[in-house]
Amino acid sequence: MATSNMPSPETPAELRAECEKFRATFQQLRAEIGKVVVGHKEVVDGVLTALFAGGNVLLEGVPGLGKTLLIRTLSETLHLSFNRVQFTPDLMPADVIGTNIVTEDADTGRRGFQFQRGPIFAQIVLADEINRATPKTQSALLEAMQERSVTVGGQTYKLELPFFVMATQNPIEQEGTYPLPEAQLDRFIFKIVVGYSQLDELMTILDRTTSTENPRPSRVIDGPAILNAQQLVRGVVVAPHVKEYAARLVLATHPGGKHAAGGDGGVTNRYVRCGASPRAAQALLLGGKVRALADGRYNVSYKDIQEIATLALRHRLLLNFEAEADRVDPDAIVKEILEKTPTQPMMAVGV
Repeated sequence: MATSNMPSPETPAELRAECEKFRATFQQLRAEIGKVVVGHKEVVDGVLTALFAGGNVLLEGVPGLGKTLLIRTLSETLHLSFNRVQFTPDLMPADVIGTNIVTEDADTGRRGFQFQRGPIFAQIVLADEINRATPKTQSALLEAMQERSVTVGGQTYKLELPFFVMATQNPIEQEGTYPLPEAQLDRFIFKIVVGYSQLDELMTILDRTTSTENPRPSRVIDGPAILNAQQLVRGVVVAPHVKEYAARLVLATHPGGKHAAGGDGGVTNRYVRCGASPRAAQALLLGGKVRALADGRYNVSYKDIQEIATLALRHRLLLNFEAEADRVDPDAIVKEILEKTPTQPMMAVGV
């Protein structure tokens, strides 16, 4: 991720001011989104955390829970360009990233190729129902999500920063869908599960959507300010023992490893076929840094890592057939990993 050209805070007073500004911006974004999206505080916080961590987000939930509405509303609070791509089985890679078209010079009559940009050339791209597209089309997003660039016909085109892919998918309907491969899931910093609304929230939704009320969010922050906030996030201090804890959480997902949660008969060796990659550790630290700043601190705690763990790990665990037979889901495994992994540094116990 590229950083902005703005100078980093140097004195404690400047640092405190930057932290307070970040916290105020985070709270203002949360409030503006709350004008349209009712409830789902943890979902909103997860999306905002990913935004300032500089990562892509996958939102999963049944239809009608407000996944698309949340991303649209977020785009309205940011001074960023926005495109929505409705993924369908007949969508082609060129429909997403663009293609070279034949053009003719009106004066000379010469013909040549000109690149026609696709909807991926926006700063926020909503990939709606991403699992409805074929693997070929899904893979067209990989370079953009990781490298922030697109290559067509041997020519590489850089995307404007900040850049985010925010995707949605339906976990229930399987007909006509293509599950995302592990390589692509790993490019999402978080997978956020959107649940049902509570009674009071549903009553508020009915009031807003069946009357003349039409609340609109205000714009809060622009691209350069987001890049500066991301730079501030990366400067947040992580103590060695907290960093080690994040690393051990990731290693606890690896079956057969000495850090596997619960040992030989534990949940990892029993149910996990393939554990999380180093990107999971990066997601834990970056997410923890954002949570620390949003809480008014310039250092990451164990609690920050623990709050991010499910978001960062659930989509990076490949489960085996036994887990499916026992109806064990990734969230339950992450919960037990958190319970079995001590916060005490390994060096302190002589290991």
